Amino acid sequence: MWGIVINPVAGRGQGAISGAKVCSLLKNEEIPYEIISGTTAISTSERLRLFLERSAGIEGIIVVGGDGLVHLVLQQIASKSIPFLVIPAGTGNDFARTLGWLPNESNFERNLLTTALKEQPTYIDLGLVDSEWFGAILSTGFDSIVNEKANAMKWPKGPMKYNVAMLQEIIKFRPRRYSITLKDQHIDTEAMLIAIGNGRSYGGGMKVCPDASLKDGLFDIMILKPISTVEFLKVFPKVYSGSHTDHYAVEFYRSSRIQIEAEAVAYADGEKIGSLPIVAECVPEAGLTWMR
Repeated sequence: MWGIVINPVAGRGQGAISGAKVCSLLKNEEIPYEIISGTTAISTSERLRLFLERSAGIEGIIVVGGDGLVHLVLQQIASKSIPFLVIPAGTGNDFARTLGWLPNESNFERNLLTTALKEQPTYIDLGLVDSEWFGAILSTGFDSIVNEKANAMKWPKGPMKYNVAMLQEIIKFRPRRYSITLKDQHIDTEAMLIAIGNGRSYGGGMKVCPDASLKDGLFDIMILKPISTVEFLKVFPKVYSGSHTDHYAVEFYRSSRIQIEAEAVAYADGEKIGSLPIVAECVPEAGLTWMR
């Protein structure tokens, strides 16, 4: 039995389209499945919980949506050796990008499902921040402020709203003072943003931690030191290719654990975690999924 968790409104309706394709493919193969979907994140989470409790012989969970839905599912299946397959159908799809799956390939739903039915899943690392699991990026600073702004915007739709929110916020933004404790060192610094990468990208393909691995038991931690607005706007486009790593204001660290204190908020996989301080750990082999 497969559980198919669908967000039908993800990607401006792409979730419903991809979900229908997945169900059709499983039906044609005479593979049993159950659709799990709700009108809210809370109701979807509750239906997933009930499915996991009453179902025997679960083959896996198919997540049809964006990073927010993956984040929701991880809260219930992490560290339980329940395999999950991500069908990218959201706006950013950054966790799927880290796994090697992209929604712009032809017949991507069939290709991903075929992989899951024929190949064995692999264990990956997941992040755990204050008892909440995440798959891709945990961040604080300027990008968290932009996230809050973008989430409140009704226009534009899609990834572009992040860029619009960024332009609106950068003029008035001021760096924060952070106290950062890694497993083997302490850092006191001013910074514009801090990204803790289990995965490589966020914001719809911004490769903020381009060398992050899901199998090394470590976070890649990027710190952007204070720079002028003009310099920020110059370096920002480089994050899409990952070529920002050699900028003079960018520092990288690796650690299996990080504690951050500051007057700021944190987001993980695009979902609000809350105010700092936070403590995050990279948990080896906490997830079981299919990668390319």
